[in-house]
Amino acid sequence: MSKVRFELNKKGVRELLQSQDMQKVIDRYAYQVQSRAGDGYEVESYTGFDRAHAIVYAATAKARKDNYENNTLLKARGG
Repeated sequence: MSKVRFELNKKGVRELLQSQDMQKVIDRYAYQVQSRAGDGYEVESYTGFDRAHAIVYAATAKARKDNYENNTLLKARGG
């Protein structure tokens, strides 16, 4: 059997992880979690140094209490 060598193009991977297409995919998942969590939860997304990010968080006091008592975000994520 022959050995296969693979060299990762780090610059290309970074460009892919920071691309608008990747941000759209991440945002889609974040908005799905937000819709399952219910009212009072919001999504924030941005592109960082090495990749695109999205955060779903409890924006209201009622949502924070709900998340604290029921682990709503964890359950909405599917974990």
